[in-house]
Amino acid sequence: MIKEKINIYLASKSPRRKKLLALLNLKIRVIKCNYREDHLEIKQPARLVKELALHKLEAVSHHNPKGIIITADTIVVYGKKILNKPLNKKDAFRMLSFLSGKTHTVYTGFCVYNSITGKMVNSYEKTGVTFRSLNRKEILDYIETGSPMDKAGAYGIQDDYGAVFISRINGCYYNVVGLPLTKVHQAILKVL
Repeated sequence: MIKEKINIYLASKSPRRKKLLALLNLKIRVIKCNYREDHLEIKQPARLVKELALHKLEAVSHHNPKGIIITADTIVVYGKKILNKPLNKKDAFRMLSFLSGKTHTVYTGFCVYNSITGKMVNSYEKTGVTFRSLNRKEILDYIETGSPMDKAGAYGIQDDYGAVFISRINGCYYNVVGLPLTKVHQAILKVL
């Protein structure tokens, strides 16, 4: 358990990431990160999510937080196709229909940076996720809840109906939620 008295900042709008870090008994301060994620032309998913996490760290550096700063970015990948957050309901329908009956990979890149010591870990995790075959009605019903709109790949594995789309995962569950807790915990210990 992390017992050091140090401020820990999460540079993310994601309520899921904040909840995950709370599982580690950490008091988290959220700082705004308004970095636009759609302009990097990197094709390798692992490199892309690590770079996005680094860019988010740079974007919040003007806040000058003293302590540990955590940034992250999650994408869904099938073959060479990267699925970010849907632009609208039509895009969400397209994504969920595309993922139906297939196995895709969820990548989360993260940075854990100690602004006091200058130590940093920039890494990623990947998890395989298999969807069962979905029918049109259940996809449309799910989209109407609004839940898919703020999630990479247009679904959530936690706390909503999207969980029943998944028949199997191979790897870290928390990575699919949005933050690979084991790796992030180890990274915090390394930068203390």
